[in-house]
Amino acid sequence: MAYVAKYLEKSAVHFFCICGDGEMAEGSCWEALLFAWKHKLGNVTLIVDLNKYGQSEEAPHGHDDGKMKDKLSAFGAKVFSVPGHDMAKITATLEKVRKSPGQVTAIIAKTMKGKYFTEKIENKPGWHGKPLQGEDAKAAIENIKKLMHSEDAKLEPAKPPKLTVKDPLPTFSVPELAYKRGDKVATRNAYGTALKAIGKQSDKVVALDGDTKNSTMSIGFAEEYKERFAEAFIAEQNMIGAAVGMQARGFIPFASTFAAFHTRSFDFIRMAAISMANIKIVGSHAGIHIGQDGPSQMGLEDLAMMRCIPGSVVMYPSDAVSCENSVVLAANYKGIVYIRTTRGNTPVIYENGEKFEIGKCKVHKPAAGQGVVTVVAGGVTFHEAMKAQEELKDEVVVVDVFSVKPLDAETIYSLSLIHISEPTRPLYISYAVFCLKKKKKKK
Repeated sequence: MAYVAKYLEKSAVHFFCICGDGEMAEGSCWEALLFAWKHKLGNVTLIVDLNKYGQSEEAPHGHDDGKMKDKLSAFGAKVFSVPGHDMAKITATLEKVRKSPGQVTAIIAKTMKGKYFTEKIENKPGWHGKPLQGEDAKAAIENIKKLMHSEDAKLEPAKPPKLTVKDPLPTFSVPELAYKRGDKVATRNAYGTALKAIGKQSDKVVALDGDTKNSTMSIGFAEEYKERFAEAFIAEQNMIGAAVGMQARGFIPFASTFAAFHTRSFDFIRMAAISMANIKIVGSHAGIHIGQDGPSQMGLEDLAMMRCIPGSVVMYPSDAVSCENSVVLAANYKGIVYIRTTRGNTPVIYENGEKFEIGKCKVHKPAAGQGVVTVVAGGVTFHEAMKAQEELKDEVVVVDVFSVKPLDAETIYSLSLIHISEPTRPLYISYAVFCLKKKKKKK
């Protein structure tokens, strides 16, 4: 949000983020600080509640605000330390941080956990997340009441000068394509081309990358639309966090890295789903197809991970034409979308005008007959299946799955009926048939 406010909205708005000292053990906190320092986000202030305790024991630095200050300073923050229970000093410090426009700021508020409750609770371990009962609750309430100037006092927050309403999200169209069937084009290259094309259609499109832009091919967008591209470096959790912030400001973010590295970002993707975020995620270099890059770079778990995200759409385009279509479909869909791309060049299969839909597959039937076997595949495996069809002639039907979620169960089930009618014609497929039968039973 802070990046968008500074570079795209040109707004003077200031963002405050509160973290507990136990939470500061999270690597993503330091990823975010590095991002804020690198992009000179002086419109961000981190407030660290240094209350000594985590959930089950003392936090790593206890009440040592010096160590916390050294770490925050090392990540480029201008640090202020305040007594966390002194409201006058806290208020004065909040005013100070707004006057550091080019540097991220941090406030260390040293507090006592359970302050003003009772001696039994104050600054003692073992009370995290536990409701007070009986006399403990009564004593704490009485202590807090004594601190109130008036039990009838009402807080009136300042109202914004004017109410702003977000513009509706734009609708995107597939650009004019100029591919030739049979040409070898990597889907990652098609992704880069399509991203740049929809970026031209609307300045609401923004992009992030995890220091792989020259591999995911988001580099074209980065060079063309510099302020709408945020380099997140090898900090995938924060990349997704930043994308969620961007969509909260009314933008459409595309966040890309190697599919394998989204295993790190998955925690944030899961939380993005809880927030019903509108983000687009791209994972390239999928599968063992990227042999020369080695097993550490091979994305194998990504389809399973992304499918289990509530409300997500997962697309696995097999050629350049379907990939450019998937980018446009993703931009027009409100919610989390994952697009899987591949490193190596694959043949262009479809004509430039071919239409694609979320939830629909493409069926490639043999020249003659109904086939003996149906193979459901996507991406690289689709091309391997097409080689089998070419060699076995009329024996193989190939389904280009395209939309992994939602799966085109109706079409796949209808193909299964053709093959099941002949005992000698097996159908090799995942669980699409099972899913559809289960669905029909419920009805």
